[in-house]
Amino acid sequence: MKKRFYNSKLKFLNFFDQKNIGSIPRIFLCSLLVIFSFYSMPTLIDVFKNQNFEHKNKSKAILAYTLNNNGENILNENQSINEKDLLVDILSLNEVETDTVRLNASTIKQLFEDTNYTLKDVREKKLVKPVALTLLPQEIKMIESTKKRKEFFIQIVLPLILKENNNIKLDRKRLFTIINKSNNSKLEKKWLEKKYKQYGVSSKDLSILKIRMDEVPVSLALAQAAKETGWGTSRFAQEGNALFGQWTWSGEGLKPKDSDKDEGHKVMKFNVLQASVRAYQRNLNTHSTYKNFREARAKLRDEEKDLDSMVLSQYLDKYAETGEKYVEVLQKIIKQNNLKDFDDAKLLPSSIELESLI
Repeated sequence: MKKRFYNSKLKFLNFFDQKNIGSIPRIFLCSLLVIFSFYSMPTLIDVFKNQNFEHKNKSKAILAYTLNNNGENILNENQSINEKDLLVDILSLNEVETDTVRLNASTIKQLFEDTNYTLKDVREKKLVKPVALTLLPQEIKMIESTKKRKEFFIQIVLPLILKENNNIKLDRKRLFTIINKSNNSKLEKKWLEKKYKQYGVSSKDLSILKIRMDEVPVSLALAQAAKETGWGTSRFAQEGNALFGQWTWSGEGLKPKDSDKDEGHKVMKFNVLQASVRAYQRNLNTHSTYKNFREARAKLRDEEKDLDSMVLSQYLDKYAETGEKYVEVLQKIIKQNNLKDFDDAKLLPSSIELESLI
């Protein structure tokens, strides 16, 4: 900066020499220039202060029902997609009529005992009872033991995550069957069209669909749910079944208490916990922000390696404004709570179709 100013000063003085202008006019003009600089500097500083050069992170916004007037968004790589197609199965799940009675913590604990559902057993046998709860109990905040509160939260959320991963496994299995066939039936083509829309693949590229249609490691999903909800104690989790803090501008949601009045976003409110988990997975599998996450996951698949949450978590630095710090927190949660023990857990089948996944 000083070098540029010095060069400019030399050019300015050379101009006077070339025009044969005397010393008094020089002093007069230079004085005017200095006065103008001091006068205009505060105005220039204010202009730069008022400019917003910060990139706002909207990576949580995709499955937050952020429809605009024409029903399209620009969150897909290079192409716009119809968000209604992207969200149709989540919207239908979110509209499911549920019992307004919220089970209390003691009732849920008794349910777990009656079904012999314990995390110790899961860690040893790798089998999870298909206990699907629709709401978090309010009393979870009152559990004084941090260890017991964490275990209780994991027991509630674990079957929900496994269920969504199972849905993806079944779809992925069918996708590979279709890919390996030379000719596809009308039913298979119709199914493909549905999945292209569901995963925002407007180019109808099978290779992109294969990369997007994949699971999220259980330990990673559990860690993010724990971080975003304070192990099930946050207002968003209690009042809106929001396990992953996704945003909405036009949908039903909860306004953050510390947000500015001018900020239009809210935290999306779900009727059932399962819808929140599905929306989270669809977010990671379709949003352009997580393209590197998906590519890293595909690389692990190609190398026939397990989906490692410690590796994949590195690509979620844009999920929160804290960036790399957020990744560090996730990895700490995974390690301290031995969440990787659940990565190879299987959900006991509730149907004949799901038995093939055990």
